Amino acid sequence: MSTVVTLETLLPRLRQLKLSGMHAAIATRTQEARARALDPLELLQLLLDDELARREAESVTRRIQRARFEEVCDLRDFDFTYNPELPKAQLWELASGRFLEEKASVLVCGPTGVGKTFVAQALGVAACRAERRVFFTKTSAVLADLAGGRADGSWPVRLRRYLSPELLILDDFGLRDYSVLQAEDLYELVSRRYRRGSLLLTTNRAPKDLYPLFPNPVVAEGLLDRLLNSAYIVTMLGRSYRPQQRPREHGAHASTSTDQTAMMAPEAQLENSDEHETGK
Repeated sequence: MSTVVTLETLLPRLRQLKLSGMHAAIATRTQEARARALDPLELLQLLLDDELARREAESVTRRIQRARFEEVCDLRDFDFTYNPELPKAQLWELASGRFLEEKASVLVCGPTGVGKTFVAQALGVAACRAERRVFFTKTSAVLADLAGGRADGSWPVRLRRYLSPELLILDDFGLRDYSVLQAEDLYELVSRRYRRGSLLLTTNRAPKDLYPLFPNPVVAEGLLDRLLNSAYIVTMLGRSYRPQQRPREHGAHASTSTDQTAMMAPEAQLENSDEHETGK
């Protein structure tokens, strides 16, 4: 007398073959196979496709977790209608990931609140979905980490953390003047990643205004020449999104300085944004 095969009897074999994720799909797919009178090989193909899709989804989830985003962002959720002058076509082109193939860099410039950090993270998430290794961090956190490495002798090991990802995202680049050691650390990071991996930086400053932040003009020229000459420059200007996220009081629209900022010339907007250390 033949043994009755059930899902439970299959489970140990699925686990042994590291296919336990297939367990949930078998019941649904076998019912579908009976209803559609599918060939056994067609059923097998459906189960294998389900398993491949499940593993890919889990892989994407792991890459996103390892990237350490502050928020998992998607460019499809970005409200371009609020600031119609934003470079929508350029951002979607970057989301295609071609700059990663080129090992080029991206510099996202603009005043506080226009969505620079959201865009940076959305491009990072898109890279994760394209099977790229990504790491997101604040520039200040990298500098603090490398300073700790200088103190305890682990600097080379710590630097390698930022060299291995295919895309390194440094948020809030150029918020303030850099010390000699900080400038040297940034130079090493940028020069060692040059043409080996992509960098994506967000900054409140125009590119030309980054040079005075470095105490040594030679270091500044070497770093920024490598960074800017191989970079896609994305300029994001317009109103801040943050007032839209602010709770309303007594049904009235909260007044902000954003309206004044939006009326300023682009150069003035970038200069004004230097005063804000937490804006993206």
